[in-house]
Amino acid sequence: MHIAFLTSEYPHPKINQSAGLGTSIKNLATELTKLKHKVSVFVYSQDVTEVFDNNGITIHKTAYKKHTILSWYFYRKDIQEYINKIIQNENIQLLEAPDWTGITAFMKFRCPLVIRLHGSDAYFCHLENRKQKKKNYFFEMKGLKSADEIVSVSEFTAQKTISIFRLQKKIEVIHNGIDIENFSVSKLPNENKNLLYFGSIIRKKGVLELARIFNFIVDENPDAQLTLLGKDVIDIFENQSTLTLFRGLLSDKAKQQVIHVSEVPYNEVKEHIETASVVVLPSFAEAFPMTWLEAMAMGKALVTSNIGWATELMIDGETGFIEDPINHQLYANKILQLLNDSTLNNSMGMNARKHIEQNFSQQKMTKQNIVFYKKIIDSEIA
Repeated sequence: MHIAFLTSEYPHPKINQSAGLGTSIKNLATELTKLKHKVSVFVYSQDVTEVFDNNGITIHKTAYKKHTILSWYFYRKDIQEYINKIIQNENIQLLEAPDWTGITAFMKFRCPLVIRLHGSDAYFCHLENRKQKKKNYFFEMKGLKSADEIVSVSEFTAQKTISIFRLQKKIEVIHNGIDIENFSVSKLPNENKNLLYFGSIIRKKGVLELARIFNFIVDENPDAQLTLLGKDVIDIFENQSTLTLFRGLLSDKAKQQVIHVSEVPYNEVKEHIETASVVVLPSFAEAFPMTWLEAMAMGKALVTSNIGWATELMIDGETGFIEDPINHQLYANKILQLLNDSTLNNSMGMNARKHIEQNFSQQKMTKQNIVFYKKIIDSEIA
C-alpha cells in the first residue's frame, strides 16, 4: 500500500513544531515502512516547500502562502492541488488527516480520505467548558462529514465527537501505539523523591491543580521535588503565563522544590522520565495521550486524571492510580503512597510496562490500522 498523512506537525529538525499528534503519526508511519508499505507525509504551514527522505518516509513540506482574500480557502486549494498531483504521480491509495480545525474542509482528493480523531478544537473546548470560534466548528464539521471514513484514538473521543457534531457515521477505534523498543524500562531504582510532569504548561493539562496538589505533598514529604518539563503557554482565561499562575499557587515551601525545564529535544525526554520516581499527569483534556504511553512503557507508575480516556489506558490500582485532579488531597495521597513505598512503586511500574506490551505496542496497533486501511482501499477498487 501507499499511505499518506496530512498534518501540521511532525517530529523532525526541519519541521517547525511537533507534539503528541506528530509523534503518533511518526510512530505509525515508521512501522508501516518496516512492513514494506510506502508512506508519504504532507506537512502544511511551513516556512519553505521542500521534499526529503526521512528513514524511508517521504516528507513533503509545503510553505504557507498568503492570498489577497480568503487565504483560509485558497491555501487549502493550494494544498489540495499539490497533494492530488502527488496522489496521481505516485499512486497514493489513501490519505489520512487529523480532525483539528478541519484542515480538509472544502478539499477533494483523488483517493479515499480518512479523518483520525486526535481531538478537535470543538472537543477540547467542550472538555474545558469554553466557547469555540464558530468558524472552527464549521470547518471541523465540514471536514468530518466529507471524510470517507473516521477513526478515533479512543472510544471516549469517538463518542464525544459524535455527540458534539451530531454525526451519523460509524467510527472505528484504534488506540495510539508506542515503539516499546525505543522506550525501554528504566534501570534506575525508584527510590528518589522526584515527581515529573511533562507536556505543555497549560491549564487544560491540570497544571494549576498540580500546584495545589504539590503543596499537600511537600507538607507530608519535604524532600519531594517536582520537575515541570515543557513549554510555558499563555493562559486562555487570565492572559498571562501559566507558569506564573502555577508559581502563584505554591506555598513558600513548595516553591523551593519545583524546577521548570523548558523544551528539550525529543530524545532527551526519556532521560527525564528515567530519573523520575512518579510521573504525574492530571490532565482534563486529552484524546489518548502519548505522554502516558511513553511513561508506562518505561516502567513508571503514574498518577493521572480519571476522565474518559484514562480508563481505556490505565488500570487503577495496578498500573498506577487515577483520581480527579480537583480532589487535591486525595490526589496527593495517591502520589505519596508511591513515593513512600518503593515496592508498590516498582510493582505498578512493571505492571504498566506489561500492559503496554500486551495492548498498545506500535506493532499491534499498526496491524489494526493496516486491516482498516485495506478494507477502505479494497472497497474503493470494488
